[in-house]
Amino acid sequence: MITDQLLALLLALSVALNVGVAAGLLAYRAGTPLPNALLVGGGALGGVMALFLSAVSAYR
Repeated sequence: MITDQLLALLLALSVALNVGVAAGLLAYRAGTPLPNALLVGGGALGGVMALFLSAVSAYR
């Protein structure tokens, strides 16, 4: 991996982590039990990373 690719992957991971935490906290504050809120956050994180990786594979 070249440096640009590694930095892009780290940026995508950072954005996905922020989206996942925000979605989990939002779900928890809305009254969802904690285990379900964690699943919501994890699903959001996985969705963002899947979008990033599919965009990278389509670009290649």
